[in-house]
Amino acid sequence: MTDEQILEDIKKGNSFAYRELVIRYESQIASTIIGMLGKGPEAEDIGQEVFIRFFKAIPGFRGESSVGTYLTRIAINLSLNEIKRRKRRKNIFIEKEVSELINYIDENKPEVLEDKALINRAIQSLNPKFRSVLVLRLIDGYSTDEVAKILKIPMGTVLSRLSRAQEKLKEKLTPFMEVSYG
Repeated sequence: MTDEQILEDIKKGNSFAYRELVIRYESQIASTIIGMLGKGPEAEDIGQEVFIRFFKAIPGFRGESSVGTYLTRIAINLSLNEIKRRKRRKNIFIEKEVSELINYIDENKPEVLEDKALINRAIQSLNPKFRSVLVLRLIDGYSTDEVAKILKIPMGTVLSRLSRAQEKLKEKLTPFMEVSYG
């Protein structure tokens, strides 16, 4: 059976036809997703989501591209979304670590003064465009939107500069933190 014939059967309510379509394309879609994300539960979830989304789209599917191309496009888009989610999770994780370091600065215990000076020097060594975003967001506590308005830069620029600032600060401080606390 051709893909078009299978689609017609699916539109008529034949669930076995849909199963045939999944079997026909599952290895191709799995290969695409694994190539984008690597093996793992997210890849499996996205593989299932590709076929769920396609099933929901079948009534409006016009056949302007082949079924395989359409499924691959869904797989790529969902994979790119997952990559963005991973990046956001990574940035949130880094932001939490840097926030903990900055909170550590605020402690006034005598044994912390040397580390406090080290952290302050690391912050001061950052390029001003990164330092300004880091200070406003993580030390002064402004929201990302507020930082964008204060600095008159797009929110995406705030997010990328904050990410870079956190990575640079972490690079500068990690060797000292491992020596002091590792």
